Amino acid sequence: MRPARALIDLDALRHNYRLARELANGAKALAVIKADAYGHGAVRCAQALEAEADGFAVACIEEALELRAGGIQAPVLLLEGIFEADELQMAAEHDFWCVVHSLWQLDAIEQTPLSKPLVVWLKLDSGMHRVGLHPKDYAGAYQRLLATGKVAKIVLMSHFARADELDCPSSGDQVAVFEAARQGLAAETSLRNSPAVLGLPQVPSDWVRPGIMLYGATPFEEPQAEAARLIPVMTLESKVICVRELPAGEPVGYGAKFITDKPMRIGVVAMGYADGYPRHAGTGTPVLVAGKRSRLLGRVSMDMLCIDLTDVPEAGLGSVVELWGRNILASDVAACAETIPYQIFCNLRRVQLVYSGG
Repeated sequence: MRPARALIDLDALRHNYRLARELANGAKALAVIKADAYGHGAVRCAQALEAEADGFAVACIEEALELRAGGIQAPVLLLEGIFEADELQMAAEHDFWCVVHSLWQLDAIEQTPLSKPLVVWLKLDSGMHRVGLHPKDYAGAYQRLLATGKVAKIVLMSHFARADELDCPSSGDQVAVFEAARQGLAAETSLRNSPAVLGLPQVPSDWVRPGIMLYGATPFEEPQAEAARLIPVMTLESKVICVRELPAGEPVGYGAKFITDKPMRIGVVAMGYADGYPRHAGTGTPVLVAGKRSRLLGRVSMDMLCIDLTDVPEAGLGSVVELWGRNILASDVAACAETIPYQIFCNLRRVQLVYSGG
């Protein structure tokens, strides 16, 4: 069996959720497990958290139905809301909570008979300009929802565009827009995502929405005290499947992007971009082999990549290689590939997920 696999530590997942609760200043916390829990396996992650999570958040109704099929009974929020009006009845039947971010979704609620009332999270565009109601429409939308008689509860929400830039005034500006738009509206609020949970404790929020922090990766480019308390949940690993002894001046991999500058030992690892390892991670990207740090060499292939074994004489055929995890941080690998840990987690595929911690 091909040795590429991702080890998922559910105890670490619970630790990170509890840290989010600790930093939430008494707020409730929705565990964001969209995109198959950022590649970690949504159903297993939800099962691990259900006993203590206040609920879950996914992107769409398909992801929510997968949780219900897996036995998850906790509240599930649809972060993008509905895409078609006929999804509303299904949402009501399964007790899904719905984000309303556009007036057409509000129109659909008004026009669709429902078997039971919905919990609606009413989203304001406070400055990100992706989805969300315009501030001038916000109070009116709130009143229209109440007037339908089809809403059990409304939570007022918005989303930060630059919360991972802690010195940027943008988040404060968005809070001001949100506070102005919600004047006179009696409802709970939700503003803080992972970077805001970790770095913006002053932002009022009755509900927080931890996402990337649940999986033990920092949302920040610079070191941050609370993010340093996170524990990586995933360890992506494989093994050395071939060892080459090369003299100086020899190319390694496609395009000869690395040329040996001395006699070197090269290890070939069963891991490539078809597994989700970033193709643009170049020479020098850190790896751990036989318990020692080393580096990637040359260009990542579809199924294989090459690493430097020259200064790790104890490493050889069959040696375990950590591509990211507790020793090699996913954020460091992502930085070498000029991307973010969100993307490399979500791109994971083909590798077996192996769970520990219940």
